[in-house]
Amino acid sequence: MKKLLLLIFTVSILSCNSQGKRTVLGESDFQKEMNTKFKDASRSPLTKKGLKNFKGLDFFPIDKKYTVKAELVKTPDAPIFDFPTTTDRVAMYKKYGILSFSIDGEDFNLAIYQDVNPKPEYANHLFLPFLDNTNGNTSYKGGRFIDVYTTDIQSDGIVVIDFNEAYNPYCAYSDRYSCPITPKDNYLDTEIRAGVMAYKKPE
Repeated sequence: MKKLLLLIFTVSILSCNSQGKRTVLGESDFQKEMNTKFKDASRSPLTKKGLKNFKGLDFFPIDKKYTVKAELVKTPDAPIFDFPTTTDRVAMYKKYGILSFSIDGEDFNLAIYQDVNPKPEYANHLFLPFLDNTNGNTSYKGGRFIDVYTTDIQSDGIVVIDFNEAYNPYCAYSDRYSCPITPKDNYLDTEIRAGVMAYKKPE
């Protein structure tokens, strides 16, 4: 009888522990990291109501065709300019270069930017915003961003760009943020069905 009670107690404890630890959703490390951050109240851009209802971000299915090799042509003499934001905040950037790549046999170009006064932890960070034909439908209307680093640039000028890691600016989740506005010149006349999808704010 004692062994039976001990077995029941052990199973009960294991069951409670497994219920207490929620599995992080995601098909890739990027998706899991995004969901981990968004459910963490200390780091999440979600509102209190959004955080309470959060179960996981919606992502397009991972598609390898959206992982592309882009040729970078740097623009070292590009002028510094005021990058527009969703508020009165002034962001100073310069065009770092132009990325050229192909998707489904069609050629595209995107400008990539660099903050001229970055925080030390963002010294190697480059800013790649883009618009495409999913905006306002299955993806955020204001476009999406991809993180690129100067250390990603290969010796031959090739940079691997993974649109499966495209994410929304924080303005998509809460009005308390000031976000850069994606330039119209960085519009891709195609559907980029990859990365984070549109977020529906809780009413």
